[in-house]
Parts: sequence; C-alpha cells; structure tokens
Amino acid sequence: MKPLNFFLVTSLFLTSIGCNNQVSLKSTDSVIADGQMPDLAKDNSSQIHLVYGSGDSILYSLSTDQGNTFSKPSLISILTGLAASHMRGPQIAATSNGLVVTACTNSGNIFSYSSDGTGNWSTGSRVNDADTVAKENLMALGADGSNAFAVWLDLRDGHNKIFGVGTTDGGKTWSGNIKVYASPDTTVCECCKPSVAVKGENVYVMFRNWLNGNRDLYLINSTNAGDSFGQAQKLGKGSWRLNGCPMDGGGLILNKNGNPETVWNRKGTIYACEPGKEEKKLGEGKNCTMESVGGKNVYAWVEDGNVILMKPQGIKKNLGKGQLPILKAVNNEHILCVWEKDKQIHKAVVEL
Repeated sequence: MKPLNFFLVTSLFLTSIGCNNQVSLKSTDSVIADGQMPDLAKDNSSQIHLVYGSGDSILYSLSTDQGNTFSKPSLISILTGLAASHMRGPQIAATSNGLVVTACTNSGNIFSYSSDGTGNWSTGSRVNDADTVAKENLMALGADGSNAFAVWLDLRDGHNKIFGVGTTDGGKTWSGNIKVYASPDTTVCECCKPSVAVKGENVYVMFRNWLNGNRDLYLINSTNAGDSFGQAQKLGKGSWRLNGCPMDGGGLILNKNGNPETVWNRKGTIYACEPGKEEKKLGEGKNCTMESVGGKNVYAWVEDGNVILMKPQGIKKNLGKGQLPILKAVNNEHILCVWEKDKQIHKAVVEL
C-alpha cells in the first residue's frame, strides 16, 4: 500500500482540529457576583470598573486584567430605597479626578459617590437640586477628562422632562440643574432610560420622546459642557406610533472622530443610526447597546431571552440567557459584555 501524502495527512489533521474546536467551543459566560443592574467604566490605565446594586447596597468590583477576572465586591454605600432593577441602577464613570458613581432612591433623589482610586469612597452632594423629582429612577452618567454629566427623567412641574447637571471634581460637587429638553406635547416617554456621552466640552444626550403620538429617539447636543443645549434632532426616518411606553432607551457612543452613533429598538427591530442618516436594521430584539472597538462598532441586545452580540463583521454570537447587556472595549481585539440573569451579574470576554 502506498504511503499517504504528507501534505494530505497534515491538511486532514489540521481540518480535524479546526472542526473539533468549532464543535467543542463552549460559552465564556461566567458569574461575577450576586446583584442587579451592572454598569461599566474604563479608565486611562485600561482598568475596568463595575458597579451594581444588591438590595440597598451599592457594590463595586475592579478588573485589572481586561475583564478576565474581577475583584471581590466592596461596598460603596448603603442607600435606603436604592433603585436597582428594570433599567434603573447605579451608574459609573471614570474622570481625570477619579471615579464617580450616581445612584437613585425609589423616592426620586439621586446621590453621588467619588473615589480617587485608593478604594475609599466619599459621598458627594445630592445631584438633583429639587427634592424627589427623579421618581422614574431613570438616569445615565458620562465623562471625559475632568467633565462628567448626569441626565435623568425629571418630574418637577408635574411632567417628565430631561434634566441634567455637570461636575468637574469627580462628583464631589455639582452645578445647578439644567433643563435639557421638554416636549411640546407635555412629556417625554416616561419609562425609557436616557443616554449620555461626553467628549471634551461636547455633551450628547439621547432620549425617547413622545411627540405627535410617536415614541421616537431624539438626540440633543451641548458644546459648552452642558451649560446649554441646542435643538433636539429626531433619529431615523421611520416613527413608532404607540400609546404606551416600550421601556427601551437604546445606546449612544462617540466614535473615534467624536461623532455620535446610536442604536435603538423600534417595534421590536434593532436599528443602528448616525444622526441625519437613514437607520440600518441589525436584527430583532430589545435592550440594545453598543461600543466602539478599534474604530469599529460592536452591538448587543436581547433576543428571545438570549444576549446576542454582533461583531463588526456582522457575525452574531449568543452569549447565553439574560437581559440588559452592557459593553466595554478592553483592547482592539476583545470586548467585555456584562449582563443580568436571575439577580446575578454575568460576563463574557469575546474575541472580535
């Protein structure tokens, strides 16, 4: 019998290895800790900071190895009546002055906490300057350099508006609250979390409006660190006429050029959209978010109870059961996704 050709044998062997790896590939889903409503921030040293809620406790954990492992959770503070479910939970941002965390109570007050990186947390001033006006508990936090900006749904004057406030000292003190947007049809969408992104003195806020019976996403911009805002701009060409709240606020990032890019749900379809351009369909689902990795966009959302991640090539990966995913780039080749499932914080680091 003639011996098998060496190159043929090698080819068959390598093919077998590739097939076996593909078949045996297991989910990288793992549990970080017990809790709800995670949020992530990355500092200039590429450390990943995690905040989440558990009962009335605001908890913090740190990863120094690009999301592979996280430290044992430590307590930031106990806040009586902490809101930490249904898109409502503590928010975290990294500034040049350290970390800042905001958290809301069920009664509608937002409190801030700051850390200089030593592991010690101090309580800052209350974020909202009118008492118990954030009763929806829906808020977001963004930062760049020394500038951080918080936004929330605000019920002063009796109707939900978008309010915001800035800090330049890592959340120790906050400037006076400013009305970012008020709908001429009385209220913005009542149960959708707003988003905020900061680059220098540019502050972008995305929110779901309620205008002429439509529940569409709008974007508004400040060029002076949030002291004043321009005109709100509708995102996408289509509209969603709905007599109710979809409870889905979408995601907002600033790309490498500092320009905003967005992702959101309309009628159960996930769309990516650059302001002024037509939206592009990505898939079906809800609870969508996005991140820029090496100048390319990565998306995540929930479809049929599964957390779906879409890579820049358009390849979708099912990360497992869960809800409310959050993305953070750890380097130019990998992304960290955290999400909530059965009151536990799950994570996966995915190669792109």
